[in-house]
Amino acid sequence: MDLRIKSFEEYTEKYALSVENTDQFWGEIAETFTWNKPYEKICNWDFETPDIKWFVNGKLNITENCLDRHLAKRGNKLALIWEPNDPKERFVRYTYRELYEKVCAFANALKAQGIKKGDRVVIYMPMIPELTIAVLACARIGAIHSVVFAGFSAHAMADRINDAQANMVITADGLNRGAKQVPLKRVVDEALRTCNSIEKVIVYDCVGWSPNMVDGRDIWWNDAIEGMAKDCPAEVMDSEDMLFILYTSGSTGKPKGVVHTHGGYMVYTAYSFQNVFQCDESDIYWCTADVGWITGHSYIVYGPLLSGATTVMFEGVPTYPDAGRFWQVCDKHGVNQFYTAPTAIRALMAYGEDHVLSYSLDSLKVLGTVGEPINEEAWKWYHIHVGKERCPIVDTWWQTETGGIMISGLGDLSPMRPAHAGFPLPGIQPVLLDQEGKEIKENKVEGYLCIKHPWPSILRTTYGDHDRCRVTYFSHYKGYYFTGDGAKRDENGMYRIIGRVDDVINVSGHRFGTAEIENAINANGIVIESAVVGYPHEIKGQGIYAYVVCESLPEDRETARAEIVETVVEQIGKIAKPEKIQFVTGLPKTRSGKIMRRILRKVAEGESDKLGDTSTLLDPDVVDEIIKGAL
Repeated sequence: MDLRIKSFEEYTEKYALSVENTDQFWGEIAETFTWNKPYEKICNWDFETPDIKWFVNGKLNITENCLDRHLAKRGNKLALIWEPNDPKERFVRYTYRELYEKVCAFANALKAQGIKKGDRVVIYMPMIPELTIAVLACARIGAIHSVVFAGFSAHAMADRINDAQANMVITADGLNRGAKQVPLKRVVDEALRTCNSIEKVIVYDCVGWSPNMVDGRDIWWNDAIEGMAKDCPAEVMDSEDMLFILYTSGSTGKPKGVVHTHGGYMVYTAYSFQNVFQCDESDIYWCTADVGWITGHSYIVYGPLLSGATTVMFEGVPTYPDAGRFWQVCDKHGVNQFYTAPTAIRALMAYGEDHVLSYSLDSLKVLGTVGEPINEEAWKWYHIHVGKERCPIVDTWWQTETGGIMISGLGDLSPMRPAHAGFPLPGIQPVLLDQEGKEIKENKVEGYLCIKHPWPSILRTTYGDHDRCRVTYFSHYKGYYFTGDGAKRDENGMYRIIGRVDDVINVSGHRFGTAEIENAINANGIVIESAVVGYPHEIKGQGIYAYVVCESLPEDRETARAEIVETVVEQIGKIAKPEKIQFVTGLPKTRSGKIMRRILRKVAEGESDKLGDTSTLLDPDVVDEIIKGAL
């Protein structure tokens, strides 16, 4: 069960084996899990189609590996600690046995509401234990969960429900976020006006409101679980059956439903969790992410529970009631591994050291970062003030599509260098390619980061549109998975991620396709056309800068800006609102009509003296106007 590497020397040996004999390497790891029927082959793959299968014809259920197999030895061990938004409220703890019973009861409730294997269930919930229970209950009965972050708008949610053709929504009346309460059921009701596939809505009473309940469709969570048995046989799933769909923004505007499957995802999330965080049996591990994103799926729910760890789930925000909240929770629960985003670290840096120095933090053993490359300044602050210069920092690089951490330090085993993700995990074969797609083998170079061999938790498809998966990830460079990121490799072979090379903006660790935000801006009646780029933002990493063309330049620009922001919030959610909106009479375009985003990026970054060649532009004068009006 313990899949941990114990030294850097062992890492080097394991890595060599994983490249030389991939099947043997993954076969030995997979054997440590519970299978209803053994697999017949480790891996079949073809990156062109793409067609990738792991643990072929193996039968299992991931929840038996998260829960059932721990009951004999760890039944009374804490599985989940839930820390509420308000520190004055009581936290909640579930042992593995208690969590098992909760999941089984809700799985039976789902079946009683007509949910069966293969159905898609959308989950739009606060960060409460019931979210984890709902996720695992779906997996238990073979339903496919699709968690939608509870900050997305009704419009964004409807897009995801319709794409997945979901049968059910699980939600709550509202949620607590810092000093605010936010309605959820109201958003669901609005979304469902344009969705025909939803038959049932289960609503958890979280904040004590009385939302509108539609007869025959809506049912309260507590009514749904009443009288349900506390055990539920796990549905036997094929290794390649869908486990979940998680939507991520792409460069074309329409969100992509990334599909992960039972077998490969299980093996890789457990393996990566144990090695990156190096948790001991009695450790308390805390990832501050939201389960609405892949980090929450892999490293709050599945990775820790598969490994028999104790995982902390946090409802609140890092600055409520004050900027010491993270550190207060670490001390309160004796957290040993702490995993958060650079955005959160930079936001807390702005409040000064006092909030950190008020807490001992002596339980901490490993610190982690996720979501975007961490800058050196934030890395050093984190290392000095939070880790007291004794905790290693694992700077993890991975994606929704990869399912698990790909490049990272392994606890305190690996060499560490500020702002460098480090070395690939065993089984991961990254390469740097030049513009032509040739592999750059030496060190001290940079290029496009690609992967040349599959790993168990690689995405299998984009739901309902397999060709989009092929075009997005496998068509750029033949025989490689294209990550969309640029990277540098230093003299020792350590990787440093530079950031996106496509039209995707990373805001606070969350990716948005520029097209998705442009479509939202263009939905405003005064807008003719827009172009969106990212620019350096001291807290969020990247901010959103929008260049907007209207029929005529608005007289009252502030009001116009507010209206456009409102439209974006309505279409996508607050998380995607542009920080800067510059009104322009035109956009820099080539003669074929393509917007030259490179120029817009440079202006937004304050580097208008580095525009490069503008001779191919249809109207070069427009650039001077944009530079003059830059915000």
